Amino acid sequence: MPERPRSRTRSGPDPGRQHFFSPCPRGLEAGLRAELEALGAVDPRPLDGGVAFTGDFHLCYAVNLHSRIASRVLWRLAHLPYRNENDVYQAVAALPWRDYFVPERTIRVNVSATDSPLKSLDFVTLRIKDAVCDRFRALTGRRPSVDTANPDVRIHAYFDAATLSLYLDTSGEPLFKRGLRAAAGEAPLRENLAAGILRLTGWSPGIPLLDPMCGGGTFLVEAAESALQRAPGSRRSFAFEKLGNFDAARWAGVRAQAQAAERPPEPLPIFGSDLYGSALKLARENLSRAGLEGVVQLKQANALEISAPAAAGVLVTNPPYGVRLGEQQALADLYPRLGDALKQRFAGWRACIFTADLRLPKLIGLKPARRIPLYNGALECRLYVFELIAGSMRGRKDAAAAPSDEGAQRTASA
Repeated sequence: MPERPRSRTRSGPDPGRQHFFSPCPRGLEAGLRAELEALGAVDPRPLDGGVAFTGDFHLCYAVNLHSRIASRVLWRLAHLPYRNENDVYQAVAALPWRDYFVPERTIRVNVSATDSPLKSLDFVTLRIKDAVCDRFRALTGRRPSVDTANPDVRIHAYFDAATLSLYLDTSGEPLFKRGLRAAAGEAPLRENLAAGILRLTGWSPGIPLLDPMCGGGTFLVEAAESALQRAPGSRRSFAFEKLGNFDAARWAGVRAQAQAAERPPEPLPIFGSDLYGSALKLARENLSRAGLEGVVQLKQANALEISAPAAAGVLVTNPPYGVRLGEQQALADLYPRLGDALKQRFAGWRACIFTADLRLPKLIGLKPARRIPLYNGALECRLYVFELIAGSMRGRKDAAAAPSDEGAQRTASA
C-alpha cells in the first residue's frame, strides 16, 4: 500500500512539501540544478537526465514559468516497491485520484523502465490506466477518457528493478515549447538545449554573442529573452491549471511578479548571420514572433568571412550535421577553414561549437579547452569550447565536470 500524500482538504494534498522531478536534456543536469536552487528548490539532486527536488506548489508554478532548461516538472505521487503487475494495479488504485483531478479530464499514461522485471510495458501501462479509471468509477460512477494526442492530465510511471515512482505531469506540453517559434528549419535545436548550451559557454547578458550559422535563430532568441529577463513560460498554459489543487490567485501572483521583472526591448549586443537568405528569413520570423525586432542584429554573411562584431565575446553555433557521404566531405573541408577564420578574426573570443561530428577537433586545427558531452534527443553530441587567446592557443582548464551518460530505457504509453 503506497503512502498517501498528506491532505488538508478535499481540494488536494498539503502544498507545504512535495517531491518533484524535472527531466532535462542529458548533460544539462548541473545547469538545471543551479536554476532550481535560484528558484528556491529544497535539496535539488542531479540524476541521469534530470533533477529531483522538493518544495511547495508555489515553487512548482515558478519552475514551470521560469526554467529555461527543464523539459517538464513531474509531481511525485508515490514511490514504493513492487514485484508484479498486480502490485502495481493495487498501489495505483489506492491513491486518492479524486483529489488530483475530476473524471471529466482526459488522461494519458506514459511508462518507462530500467532493468525492470516486468515482461510487457504495454500491459502494465494498461493496468495503470485501468486502476485510475476503476478508482474513479467506484467513487463517482464516472471515469476519465483516454486521449493519447492531447490529454488534460499526463500520468508518468517509472520502474527500476524494484521500485515504482508515479508522477503527475504539471507542465503539459514540454517546457521547450515556449509558444514563440513561428517556424523551424531542418533538425531544429530545442529551446531548452540551446539555453543550457548558452549557460555552458559562460555567456551572460551584456557579453557580445554571435551565432555565424544561426539557421532559425534558436540561440539568438533564447539569449535575447534571457537578457530581457522574460520568463520562458510567460506565453503558454500549463497542466497544473487543470489539477484539483490549483491555486488561481497564487498563480496570478507568480505571473504578475515575472511580468514586472521584464525589461523593455532594446538593441542588444547579440548578432546572427547565415550564408542563406532562407535561413535568415526564418530567424527574422522567429524573432518577430517573440517581439524581438530590432533587439538582435542579423545579416547575410559567410561564416568564413565574417568579422568579430566586438573586441571580445562568445561565439556559439550548431553547424549542419553531415549525414550523407557528400555532406561529411563538405564538413571535413569546412572545418580547417573555419579554424583559420577563428584564429585570424576572433582573437579574444571564446568559440563554442555544438556538433555530433566528433571529427571536429582534429580537423579544425584548434585544441579544445573543454569537451562537454551532451545529447540532442538520442543523438550523442559534444560542445567544444575553444579559447581564442591572441598569441596563444592554450586552453583554460575545464571548469565543469563531464556529465555521465544515462542508461537505456524502455518506454510505453497509453
